[in-house]
Amino acid sequence: MSSAKTATLMLRLDPAVKRGLQAIAAREHRSLSNMIEVLIRDGCRRHGVSVSASCAAAPSADALPDRACWQPEPSTPAGDSR
Repeated sequence: MSSAKTATLMLRLDPAVKRGLQAIAAREHRSLSNMIEVLIRDGCRRHGVSVSASCAAAPSADALPDRACWQPEPSTPAGDSR
């Protein structure tokens, strides 16, 4: 487990969505918080957004992250099936 500090994100979900997330988390033996992080990281990866640990340190909760960390990753050429 990483020793880096984590940021807090408060969000509201439809109760049915929360139950679905809890079911997925239970199947994967994860906490709800960890399951949400895994899904967000997967979504970012699929959209070509890097969320590396070195980009996580922002001076405050309201500060914008360094743009270099949040640039879309280069797209793969057509026919390249990574």
